[in-house]
Parts: sequence; C-alpha cells; structure tokens
Amino acid sequence: MLLASLFGVVMGLVLGLTGAGGGILAVPALVLGLGWSMTQAAPVALFAVGSAAAVGAIDGLRHGLVRYRAALLIAALGAVFSPVGIYFAHQLPEKILMILFSLLMVMVAWRMLRRERKDDGPSDHGHANWGQKNCMLDQQTGRFSWTAKCTATLAALGAVTGVVSGLLGVGGGFLIVPAFKQLTDVQMRGIIATSLMVISLISAIGVIGAFHAGVNINALGVTFIAASIAGMAAGRCFADRVPARVLQISFASVCLLVATYMIFRAVG
Repeated sequence: MLLASLFGVVMGLVLGLTGAGGGILAVPALVLGLGWSMTQAAPVALFAVGSAAAVGAIDGLRHGLVRYRAALLIAALGAVFSPVGIYFAHQLPEKILMILFSLLMVMVAWRMLRRERKDDGPSDHGHANWGQKNCMLDQQTGRFSWTAKCTATLAALGAVTGVVSGLLGVGGGFLIVPAFKQLTDVQMRGIIATSLMVISLISAIGVIGAFHAGVNINALGVTFIAASIAGMAAGRCFADRVPARVLQISFASVCLLVATYMIFRAVG
C-alpha cells in the first residue's frame, strides 16, 4: 500500500509538472513498480490520467478555450473504438503489449526533445486566417467550420485515439495535440484545453469498457489513483517555477530509460 502511494504521488507530480502527457508513466509505474500485468494496469492508469485531465479541462472550459463540439465528436468515436483496443489488449501476449508501449514512450520522448518551430498563427478565437487546414476556424464566430472534410478528420482522430487508449491504457494526448497542430488552425492554448477534455472523456470511457471486460480496480489501484491526484495537485503548484525546456528534457529522458528497461524485460 505504501509503495502504491509513493508511485502514485510521483506519477501525479509528473502529471502536474508536464501536463496530461505525463500520464504515460502511470502504466510503467504499475507494471515495473508493483508487478502488475499490462491489462491490470491499463484501467487504473486511465483513471488516474483522466482525473488529472478533467481538472485542466474544467479550467479550459471556464476560460472559453475548449473546442467542446470537436472534443465531443472525438470522444464519441473514441467510445466506439476503445472496446476494440481493450479486446486486442486481452488477446495479445504480455510481451507484445510491453514492446508496443515502450515504442510509444520512445515516440513521446522524441517529440519532447525535438524543438518546436514557432509560426505565426491565428488567435484561439479565430481572428486570423492562415494556410488551408482540414479544420478551419470561422473568422466571424471563432468556431470550426464544420465541413465534411473537417468532420471526417476529427472522427478519424477519435477512432485512432480510442483504439490506442483501450489497447495501452493511455489518454491519447500525444496523438491529439500534434494532430490538432497539423490539421487545424487552433492555437496551442486551445489545443491543450481541448485535448484535456478529450483525454478525460476517453479515459472515462476506457475505464467503463475495462469494467465491462471483467477488469476490477483493487485497493492498491484505488490508493494509487488517490495518491496520483494529490501529487498532481502539488505538481500544478510548482509547474510555473520550473523552466519548460528543463521539464521536457527531464521527462523525455525518464521515458527513454523506462522504455529501454521495459523492452529488455519483454525480450529477456
């Protein structure tokens, strides 16, 4: 119980300091730290990540940054396809799941280490028009122009996010944020707020789906979740005091180390 609390607080601190993407450490903490299987760890990790994301999503809604129609569409498709990921998670060997998760961590670390190129873009409320994207904000209303192309793009993103969430027990922010940057003209504040809402919704759906598949969260899981929420709250208090680049490099380095260890365990 003490170990679950410790890992939960540490994971929560990472969540609070780095954002929802830090939740990718939840599964390794449970698998490597507590000796759980991937299928046992996934719903607990989703619950912890979703709780943290919900806090940020509520704050984004208060400030009018969340593209809630887009978030609801993505989450709805995620709800349809998340059970597909859960089904395959119960069919695939544990070693394959660990290797897939390790590769995912490497991809997240690479994105963290790569310096982003800053471009002039529109405001979060659509007062500028630049470069034709799949989903564009209307300059008059500040909302998405819901063309067939835009709807299909966001629906496809939701489907992919749902499958990955159900399969590996992650919220999907590592997919949603770069996809929104590439395919929409929403600025980063709006992207992050919308991503947090999607993560919280898809995480909740994934947890419910896991329950239907017969997975239960035991006392250790509940302790881990509660401790992670406490750690996340503490991390948010210190987030502004640590340089963003230092956080990115530190988090990416931890991801690479954990991914390497998980691969060795899987193939060893």
